[in-house]
Amino acid sequence: MTRSTVRLKDIAGKTGFSVNTVSLALRESPRIPEETRQLIRDAAAELNYLPNHIAKSLVNRETKTIGLILTDITNPTLTRTAQAIELALAERGYGTLFATSNNDFGEEIRALEMFRSRQVDGMLVYPRSHRRLDHIRRLRQSNYPVVLLVGDPDSGVDGVCVNERRGAYKATRHLIETGHRRIAIIDSANPLGNLEKCEGYLQALEEAGIGFDPALAADPQGHTVMKGYWATDTLMSIAPRPTGIFAANDSLALGALRWSQKNGISVPRDVAIVGFDNIEFAEHAATPISSVNYAVDVVTQLAVDRLMRLINAGDTLPEPRVTMIDPDLIVRESTTGRV
Repeated sequence: MTRSTVRLKDIAGKTGFSVNTVSLALRESPRIPEETRQLIRDAAAELNYLPNHIAKSLVNRETKTIGLILTDITNPTLTRTAQAIELALAERGYGTLFATSNNDFGEEIRALEMFRSRQVDGMLVYPRSHRRLDHIRRLRQSNYPVVLLVGDPDSGVDGVCVNERRGAYKATRHLIETGHRRIAIIDSANPLGNLEKCEGYLQALEEAGIGFDPALAADPQGHTVMKGYWATDTLMSIAPRPTGIFAANDSLALGALRWSQKNGISVPRDVAIVGFDNIEFAEHAATPISSVNYAVDVVTQLAVDRLMRLINAGDTLPEPRVTMIDPDLIVRESTTGRV
């Protein structure tokens, strides 16, 4: 069964106006009286007319769509970010096409190619690796508007992000200042991945004269609450146990808190816990969790503004610029024992 397409001439035939008049009216041209425009709009609605954006994009060289690629839609922070970006783009008249790489490099490349084939006007990307960016760098070098939601000043690609190294430093420093010296980290850092949080953790230890104990670094092999639970189980089997834990995200921190509750470990008396991202569940946990704030609204606003400037720059883009936001540490009962 074929679908019938309503064309401008169909509306013209129904209203008695010329195709040119119908076209101008549907584009809200002031050359057409409001009464005529309304009559034509009503006829278009009755016929279920939809503008042909493909044809329009061929004329205007724009599709009014943006591609958004994230690594994991189940991550609460990335979910909030996706929603905020969609709303911010809608305010500017753009639609959002969404894809997730599921933390797979090949899927990320396929998503980039899909969006390019659909001729989106630009892309916002949270990449699988903060360092393996050659495929995205090539897009930027060909004057394609793309903004990363992570930041590497040497990447050659525009980026807007929370300074994860600085956030991890603040979290670890807070644990040190509250009397802890055996401080563990739960993080999936690897040479091709995202080392910023691990580097911030190590910097804080070094400045305090605390040697790094590899036994206190647990790779959870994921980012969920249960991954944090079992990583904590591993860490707390060490003698002597850590008295502080920095988790690379709040889901992992919630897992650490759950393990502590199940095993009769008092938080923060026996072990203090700090997370990252400041998601709602961390604030309202049985023991509210201290966390580094991921400023979703600020990241979104700056990233969308930057992408719009790149799109409007035409065929010659300005030099890449990376904006890194210094995050705040939100202190709660999981490290202080006070509300």
